[in-house]
Amino acid sequence: MVHAHAIKFGLLGLNVGNKLTDAYLKCGCIVDTRKLFDELPQRYLISWNSMISYYIGQGKCKEAILLCKRMVSEGVLPDNFTFSSVFKAFSELGFVNGGREGHGMSIVLGLEVSNKFVGSAIVDMYAKFGKMKEAHIVADRVMSKDVVLLTALIVGYTQHGDGEKALKVFGEMIRQGINANEYTFASILITCGNVEDLSIGKLVHGLMVKSGLESAVASKTSLLTMYARCGLIDDSLKVFNNFLCPNQVTWTSLLVALIQNGKEEVALSKFKEMISSSVLPNSFTLSSVLQACSSLAMLELGKQIHAMVMKFGLDRDKYAGSAVVNLYGKCGSTEMARSVFDALVEYDVVSMNFMIYSYAQNGIGHEAIKLFHKMKELGLEPNEVTILSVLLACNNAGLVEEGCQLFDSIKNNQQFELTRDHYACMANLLGRCGRLEEAEVLVKQVRNPDLVLWRTLLSACKIHGEVEMAERALKQVLDLSPDDEGTHVLMSNLYASAGNWSQVIEMKSTMREMKFKKNPAMSWVEIDKEVHTFMAGDWSHPSSKEILDTLGCLIEKVKILGYIPDTRFVLQNMDEEEKKRSLYYHSEKLAIAFALWKTNNKTTTIRLFKNLRVCGDCHSWIKFVSKAVGREIIARDAKRFHHFKEGLCSCGDYWRDQSVGAAVLHNDQAEIIKIWLRNLWHSDGTLAEAATICKTAEILGAKARINIIFQSDSKTVVDEFKPCLQPTKSVPLEALKSNFVARDLASWACSNSLRGRLEHHQGISMVSYAGHHDNSEFYVSGEFSVGIGLETLNAGVWNFGSMAEVFDQFRVCFDKMRMLVKELRKSKENKNK
Repeated sequence: MVHAHAIKFGLLGLNVGNKLTDAYLKCGCIVDTRKLFDELPQRYLISWNSMISYYIGQGKCKEAILLCKRMVSEGVLPDNFTFSSVFKAFSELGFVNGGREGHGMSIVLGLEVSNKFVGSAIVDMYAKFGKMKEAHIVADRVMSKDVVLLTALIVGYTQHGDGEKALKVFGEMIRQGINANEYTFASILITCGNVEDLSIGKLVHGLMVKSGLESAVASKTSLLTMYARCGLIDDSLKVFNNFLCPNQVTWTSLLVALIQNGKEEVALSKFKEMISSSVLPNSFTLSSVLQACSSLAMLELGKQIHAMVMKFGLDRDKYAGSAVVNLYGKCGSTEMARSVFDALVEYDVVSMNFMIYSYAQNGIGHEAIKLFHKMKELGLEPNEVTILSVLLACNNAGLVEEGCQLFDSIKNNQQFELTRDHYACMANLLGRCGRLEEAEVLVKQVRNPDLVLWRTLLSACKIHGEVEMAERALKQVLDLSPDDEGTHVLMSNLYASAGNWSQVIEMKSTMREMKFKKNPAMSWVEIDKEVHTFMAGDWSHPSSKEILDTLGCLIEKVKILGYIPDTRFVLQNMDEEEKKRSLYYHSEKLAIAFALWKTNNKTTTIRLFKNLRVCGDCHSWIKFVSKAVGREIIARDAKRFHHFKEGLCSCGDYWRDQSVGAAVLHNDQAEIIKIWLRNLWHSDGTLAEAATICKTAEILGAKARINIIFQSDSKTVVDEFKPCLQPTKSVPLEALKSNFVARDLASWACSNSLRGRLEHHQGISMVSYAGHHDNSEFYVSGEFSVGIGLETLNAGVWNFGSMAEVFDQFRVCFDKMRMLVKELRKSKENKNK
């Protein structure tokens, strides 16, 4: 109405027009304001500034910059308020060149040095560009420095990870007598937390109290964060408890602090308090609690928080969405993870990394590699985390050649510098498949190899029983960290695997002297939103009787299917029966027994989590249980996920710890040949599946694998294997090589000399089979022979037609082989003497 009267009576002059413009802006009528503003014959500078400031407040930074350029073109020079607004617009848009042009104009107009508001805006702009050197130069030139300017400089250094310079500026500020405000304290406390300098943090806390700003929300929240990052979580809780009405930022800061200090359960409890106090979470809050659920593998609670994410319309938010992908991935639900991932509106490197890592943890290597290629097709640049995740995927899936190609391409193209973590993952991949010499060379290529690299090589040596190389790696580890507990435990287990009990006693004596303790193995399951934790042989659970009864039934069922306790995984010098009893009460067996007792629904997946690696015997036992009870069991150990279903594991037994049968010439008690024929027969002796069956033979612990394929619905073996499967005829290695496609066949080693080196002899016979199918029974006959040096040991011929006969005749064969090798060893030792 006022506008209409002004037009009607011809009063729309300079003063009235500018005041009307201001009135429209205050009412939020931007369209009418701009129309009026453009129609004015003349405009005050204050009107230009009001329009520019309003556009920036509404997030329309480009319009603000264009309006400023129009203002200058019309001959109106910007003042300190104009520059303060426009520099903010440049920093929001990341227009570095435009910001520099504006900076140049401020110098021409003499405002950079003389006006502290303009100087502070320029410093803040350069800090947000990451140009800290230029920001500091400008700050030094400003004549009248104040708290705003120096705080902008401190915030810039803090955000760009240069805590030392941030502290230096703060110290200079105090010496000049400039009083810090709450934002100064907030930033410098974050810096103290980042550099974990508790002493300076406490000093700043004291200054904050002295300044009367202890109760200010921003500085108080940063104080909470500082104490948490310095590991004083109780002090953080004390600070939090002093808040009368914590806001969203404060609650989120507390949750992040608790999670970073391993207090996930407390964090989830506090999150419930937050919701109860009617404080709504944002995407960062929900991302944090989803991370807590991921760490604890609390899938059901995670699903509820996922529902909350969807309720608040954040399911397509890249932060919350990525956290949901991470949750499902870390709980073994890769299908759900991919479903959430595919629904994201925009992909970034973080969300891609979470999905690739999800595939990596679950051993789905090929999908991880496909997604990696898709990422590059979308124009997203992989970073160090991406490459590490893909290498981990290759590692967990046994994709040796793919991993080598990726590693070499990154190394040769020099896209970025490979870290020690990349080298450690690659050394693990090579070492696990038996390429120990290459793994050792790779470790030595790293400048100043660290503890992790040498321990990785040591772990690979444990898998293959390579004592000599392990001792070299041990020396390097102890040179770097004589008190490293994990290395002593690892080496003790290696000596135990090799039957070198004197060295085991010596290692354990050293561990006792240094007061080392092995981390106890723990397994846990989530039932009805409650987590139940178990330790080996621990009967403190309220339902111990029911667990024991269920476990006894399970053991009987799996024994019928062919399960035999693998006592080689008991790394203690005790008799066989004691070893079997100790295996029965491993933590994962107790947890699974409890979960099966509590859940009668056969469609429910059992989800098991363990803090250490699942041992080989438990791995085998869980496969049998999954078949016996018809349930899927997903186990997450310290390395990866194992999906057990119908007697098979998703890892294809690749990740199973097979260290205990290695190097027969170092251990007379080792099994020379291990044939994994379990899970192939029903209890009546008939073949379990009318499908392809693969059998793996390991010769002399060299981890050589022969996969021979038979088909149960055919009376003859697969045609392509006929040349290799002639009864009573020895099969040369080359014949097998030419007839079977296997990734690790090329790394075969066929003999083991007394000095422990593996050598390859083409003509040495390995295993020969002949088979036929008749009346639903599966018969196999064959002859084992193992070459040592130039001599051949014949272990005898075996024939069987039912499951019960399989293991009996295998044992006879193994016993004969042990005796023959023992005699040969003694003979060679006598000759050497």
